[in-house]
Amino acid sequence: MLKYLFLIVLTGWGPAQWHVSPTPPQWHSNMEEAQQLARQEHKHILLNFSGSDWCGPCIMLRKEVFDDPSFQSFSDSTLVLVNADFPRLRKNQLSKEQQQMNDRLADQYNSQGKFPLTLLLGADGKILKQWEGNPGLKPAEFAGQIASIIDQDRSH
Repeated sequence: MLKYLFLIVLTGWGPAQWHVSPTPPQWHSNMEEAQQLARQEHKHILLNFSGSDWCGPCIMLRKEVFDDPSFQSFSDSTLVLVNADFPRLRKNQLSKEQQQMNDRLADQYNSQGKFPLTLLLGADGKILKQWEGNPGLKPAEFAGQIASIIDQDRSH
């Protein structure tokens, strides 16, 4: 028994690791549905334009910020996430319908074709803030910026 207790302490594996990890937040691909959900749940929208299979800064932003458990926890309670992806590899091609939806979003919010481009929107689609490229922030810093902007928006 002591041997097992020693292994648990040595590896750091204990009660903190026994909890079920939260499920990753859902990224929506339909802006109309996202806006409806944002209105119903009194949330803001985080719209991310990405090139998931070719854009290095997009991939890093996803790995370093969006996939981070602390950011996921924040976004789950505060945001409706929307991803407008523009993959290039044939194996990752989107359906024609999805490509058209993403093209319309790009026409409205990303006419210069910047990647990654992340926008914080009100439920009405109004742009509150945009980040061009990877903002280079830690997940908590990025969440803090978003929270501050949301607080300002709600106070108006």
